[in-house]
Amino acid sequence: MPLIAATAGSGIPLAYWAGFSLFVVLALAVDLGLFHRESREVRFREAVSWTAVWVCVAMLFAFWVGPKFVPTWTPDWTAKFVTGYLVELSLSMDNVFVIALIFSYFKVPRTWQHRVLFWGILGALGMRGVMIWAGSELVVRFHWLLYVMGAFLVFTGAKMAFAGGDDEDSALEKRTVVRLSRKLLPFTNSFDGENFVTRVGGKLRFTPLFLVLIVVETTDVIFALDSIPAIFGITKESFLIFTSNVFAILGLRSLYFVLASAMGYFRYLKYGLALVLVVIGVKMLAEHWLEKWLGSQLTNISLASVIGIIMVSMAASMIAAWRERPAPPGS
Repeated sequence: MPLIAATAGSGIPLAYWAGFSLFVVLALAVDLGLFHRESREVRFREAVSWTAVWVCVAMLFAFWVGPKFVPTWTPDWTAKFVTGYLVELSLSMDNVFVIALIFSYFKVPRTWQHRVLFWGILGALGMRGVMIWAGSELVVRFHWLLYVMGAFLVFTGAKMAFAGGDDEDSALEKRTVVRLSRKLLPFTNSFDGENFVTRVGGKLRFTPLFLVLIVVETTDVIFALDSIPAIFGITKESFLIFTSNVFAILGLRSLYFVLASAMGYFRYLKYGLALVLVVIGVKMLAEHWLEKWLGSQLTNISLASVIGIIMVSMAASMIAAWRERPAPPGS
């Protein structure tokens, strides 16, 4: 999967790509085969624990595995990896809220949601690998595409900040992918446990859970159109781009179960993410001048900006929710 990205001007030997790919396969195998062999509802405390585990593993990779084992790894790479990881993880939060709406609209029981997320994320890893490879190849050949990506991020950030609140529930059924899927594939009217395919009258039929999986996959593609250009604004090294993406995606399932029940507490996160996209877009457009002016500090400033914007937007959201909480009886 990421092996194809090694051709995109990367100085990382193929063996390191293979080693990281093996780690991903083992992590997914352990997750599905050991911890989630049977479908069950993922509790909040368990989700928080797994989210912390994935964050710690990502930081271990950035501060120990990379510097110790990757021959071309530098301190600057550590800062770029952490910045890229935080950007991808932050943008994934917006994806989480949309996935929660998808599950709610299709009335997917919480017991089966982890299965959909697992296979959805497996598909996302493959699609992101292809998109990163294609983007890296294009950027190597056509450097001016970075400016196009920068302008796109500024436009997307502004659109995200000023977009009105659409009715997502009604919009889901009108999505082209939903209409085409219902038209081209034979679906049953009800779930059959956690199965994506079932038999009705001796004939194979897809269950609504498979339609949910299709919608989740296409949603990730849409979000990747923002997140992939964003990380190209941080680094052009395909190994850093892919590994930071992978760690953010691997932690997405547990992050979903942490955030899905607390969406109301992050009302201003959308504006923080919008500002992050604008800042990275401006950086891409003015990188030539910024590097002359700030030199090696540009990476650290980018990291501090991303952390600061996300923390402020989350803090503002929680303060607003705290102020609006109902007063206790008799107060």
